[in-house]
Amino acid sequence: MATLAALEYHLVSYRRTWRSSVFSSFALPAMFLVAMGVTVGHYVDARSTAIGVPYLDYIGPGLLASTALQVAIGESTWPVFSAFNWIRTYHAMRASPLTSGAIVRRHLLYILLRVLLATAGFLLVLLPFGALHSWWALATPLPALLVGLACATPCFAFAAAVDNDGFFAVLFRLAVVPMTLFSGVFFPVEDLPGPARLLAYASPLWHGVELCRAATLGTPTAWGVPLHTAALLLWSAAGYALALRYFTRKLED
Repeated sequence: MATLAALEYHLVSYRRTWRSSVFSSFALPAMFLVAMGVTVGHYVDARSTAIGVPYLDYIGPGLLASTALQVAIGESTWPVFSAFNWIRTYHAMRASPLTSGAIVRRHLLYILLRVLLATAGFLLVLLPFGALHSWWALATPLPALLVGLACATPCFAFAAAVDNDGFFAVLFRLAVVPMTLFSGVFFPVEDLPGPARLLAYASPLWHGVELCRAATLGTPTAWGVPLHTAALLLWSAAGYALALRYFTRKLED
């Protein structure tokens, strides 16, 4: 109950600022889908049939999973750092009966809600494009939530551990951007060289892309649903353990 009560702070804050997230969460992905799926996709479809489906149908679920990643990381970097170092919201919460674990969980719940809203909206955008070929597409928000959790939890730990927000630029340049470009969103990872392919397989985004694409196209995944799900849960569990450790150290030591 304490975790649910703590969630109220973020819900009230989001109620006042939700309009600012509409463009980044809905309009921008839709525009990117048109630019890449329709415009670039026209040239890809005219020159190659290697992926087996229209390019828009191929990258649509990949962009959905990527949106989950972007929302999760965006909400778990500067906002977490700010709550520790600038406005010290976490310290105020810790002065109440809330534990460090409750603080972590309630913020994660809020981020998962943001991911759910963004990916559900993106799914609705895919519908008029005819990119949904299976009723399993209705389950697409589930792997998107797993992607969000797998990305948010380690970022929580990172944001709690660093003492300068400049480290987030490094995080985006060395992790987020390469993961977005080379995790199967725009082209099959099998086209990558061996070492780069192994890095793609290790990333949470690739597993999420495979699950989302399998759901929207009604096709099998590369490694099977249980293995992809287990990989995302492993990322989530490891990230949560690290986040709890750093939150406890920073709020209670």
